[in-house]
Amino acid sequence: MFDNTHAHITTWVIAIILFFVAVRLHNAGKAKGMKVVQMILRLFYLLIILTGALLFWKHQGINPALYGIKALVGIWVIGMLEMILVRMNKGKSTKMFWIQLIIALIIVLILGFQLPLGL
Repeated sequence: MFDNTHAHITTWVIAIILFFVAVRLHNAGKAKGMKVVQMILRLFYLLIILTGALLFWKHQGINPALYGIKALVGIWVIGMLEMILVRMNKGKSTKMFWIQLIIALIIVLILGFQLPLGL
């Protein structure tokens, strides 16, 4: 089942879409809708971690250091997604978290495509 990355990529693409839907709902002042989307997004965080962990355990023998770094940066991305939404709800500044999200997302995508299971 985990000889390819289809399930993992599908979960993180859906999570990114849900993240931007939650941001749009917040900006539109629809707090209840945002809360529902945020709860669904948290489920997708777990699915991303689960599919990523299964891929990691199956393929870490190829290049364990880079797969480990990619896993840590992937957790960093998930943390930044959640921190942005939580701080938006509290009305606090999210600029630094957006910067970290962009940096971490670029790193994780570069590592993901560089590793043998990537392109």
